[in-house]
Amino acid sequence: MKVAVLGAGAIGAYVGAHLSRAGAEVHLVARGPHLEAMKTAGVRVLSARGDFVARPRVTDDPGRIGPVDHVFLGLKANGYAAAGPMVKPLLHAKTTLIAAQNGIPWWYFHKLPGAYEGYRIRSVDPDGAVTAALPVERAIGCVVYAATEITAPGVITHLEGTRFSIGEPDGSISDRCSEFSAAMIAGGLKCPVEADLRRDIWLKLMGNIAFNPISALARATMAGICRHVGTRELVVQMMRETLAVATALGADPDISIERRLAGAERAGEHKTSTLQDLEKGKPLELDVLLQAVVELAGLTGVEVPTVRAVCALADLLNHQLVSA
Repeated sequence: MKVAVLGAGAIGAYVGAHLSRAGAEVHLVARGPHLEAMKTAGVRVLSARGDFVARPRVTDDPGRIGPVDHVFLGLKANGYAAAGPMVKPLLHAKTTLIAAQNGIPWWYFHKLPGAYEGYRIRSVDPDGAVTAALPVERAIGCVVYAATEITAPGVITHLEGTRFSIGEPDGSISDRCSEFSAAMIAGGLKCPVEADLRRDIWLKLMGNIAFNPISALARATMAGICRHVGTRELVVQMMRETLAVATALGADPDISIERRLAGAERAGEHKTSTLQDLEKGKPLELDVLLQAVVELAGLTGVEVPTVRAVCALADLLNHQLVSA
């Protein structure tokens, strides 16, 4: 099996290292000092589960890789629309695009029976640019439950979790999903193929939609947000509103808000990816987390005043960041 990891950052390099360890032909696409370190010394994974070094192929030019069986997208979703030129040389007739993203994916309504089948979420896929770059028929969804970080160029520190749930937009247990799942499991990761991946999407989004923007606005860790009475209640209200949108769309995350909060508290003094991006001066990933839910609330007639307010504040912060 031949796999390209496009955006081999903390999660992408972690996945690529495990797939390489299992015997897959893996090509990591990265840049800068991280790229050079992986070229020279491989990918060093530090984990309580056991440290190891993997040596997948590494490049900054997807054109040198050629067609692959699976493209694992380690990019932030706000970079998908521009990914077309990088993806194109990696494709053959059956190449899949495994999108390891937070929030609502561009393919969400693809082959979803009901009143909204085929609806294009404009906040996620403006002008169809993402669909043009990443054709929905190639898409396999992926919800990441692992936390990793780049602690030095070429060094990935695993913090918690090894689960990468994947699934087809139509809910089938396909051969292409089963093939990728088997390779991930052989490499030491959990990779269940879910018949209803949208449930997992909403489960994770319940936390991301609240903790990510609040952490950036307040410069606070997840535990800090939970400890503060006011922000804890703000998280609860945002989760309630998000659940209402999910229910209106026929999804059933089937988890209590208190249980979701408890999971966030266990993360401790963890900085969300949005806060990390803010500290690095990078644009914030808000479209798939907040703006998409606001759009879907309007589509379904669900009131989400708290989500709207936090979305507006986070959007202003992002505009100031980009302008600077």
